[in-house]
Amino acid sequence: MIPEDGLSEEEVMGELEKRLSLDLTFDSGKILGSMCTYPHPLAQKIVRKYMDRNLGDPGLHVGSQKIEREAIQMLGELLHLKKAHGNIVSGGTEANILAVRAFRNVSDVEEPELILPKSAHFSFLKASDLLKVKLVWAKLNKDYSVNVNDVESKISDNTIGIVGIAGTTGLGVVDDIPSLSDLALDYGIPLHVDAAFGGFVIPFAKVLGYELPDFDFKLKGVQSITIDPHKMGMAPIPAGGILFRKKKFVDSISIPAPYLAGGKVSHPMITGTRPGASAIAVWALLKHLGFNGYKEVVREAMENALWFAEQIRALKGIYLIREPMLNIVSFGAKNLKTIERALKDRGWGISAHRGYIRIVMMPHVRREHLEAFLEDLREILATL
Repeated sequence: MIPEDGLSEEEVMGELEKRLSLDLTFDSGKILGSMCTYPHPLAQKIVRKYMDRNLGDPGLHVGSQKIEREAIQMLGELLHLKKAHGNIVSGGTEANILAVRAFRNVSDVEEPELILPKSAHFSFLKASDLLKVKLVWAKLNKDYSVNVNDVESKISDNTIGIVGIAGTTGLGVVDDIPSLSDLALDYGIPLHVDAAFGGFVIPFAKVLGYELPDFDFKLKGVQSITIDPHKMGMAPIPAGGILFRKKKFVDSISIPAPYLAGGKVSHPMITGTRPGASAIAVWALLKHLGFNGYKEVVREAMENALWFAEQIRALKGIYLIREPMLNIVSFGAKNLKTIERALKDRGWGISAHRGYIRIVMMPHVRREHLEAFLEDLREILATL
């Protein structure tokens, strides 16, 4: 309850320290199952300095709005789009919902359907519920990528769009986006790519020599992309991104907000009030780290993934689900639930997803953290 007389700052901070000691922290090295990470030091400075900027009322914060547009443009150029339309939003969930909403709104279908892989993120379930769009699930191949032939077989007059994943949540699989793009062009249907995770990995990994399929606006069928700077981009939470090839998609989801102090604007996002500090931080990190800076972040993450996969292959009683495409390694075991509980009892922040444990090589994950995890895993396996 609210105290009648307020507590001192020291009392409040002491109580918070006590209560939040239950939380795992990124700097502990124990969080291995999250796609978020500790924000870059520059991002922390920006949030502290500009936490009052509200992009929900851009007329009051004209400079912040311009910076957001520049950040979107830089992300567009990263993804091979000369002129990008979109916004920094709360995360991949909002971005995916906005893409589905745009596809629905530009179509004239009365009973809209969206075709997507069975590996798709749960945000599309939210989109379906909110927007009354039927989800049509496509099968996966043995390598856990979407079966393009099955996608084509499910296209109908009610199809408003196709979804491909560039870095699935569970395994980091990149779908055959070039083939999906060809389908989209052949049938005149827009393709959305959920690259919430892979968007800040694949462009740099390809330059490093990793063989990964094209996934972005270089492919003409791709009409929108989700990319999350608060994942491998190391931006503060929340900082997602939605990019559209054409302005008509943004226009189709924009709602007038005439009462704002800064003047009448149209809102294409789900949220009204938006933290400008997040967009400013994305701009600053892109400028500060540059392409080569992010390339080195991805280099370490990919090297850790390949090294860790090799260590897992050498252990008896567990097995790789598949060779890693990105910086995600997932493994299974006969006694998976027992192993998961034992690891969590030792303080590890991991997730068991659809019958396997997923380890994500985020920027906060160091080789010594993985070695400590493997030591605990070996001890647990020895008891089974």
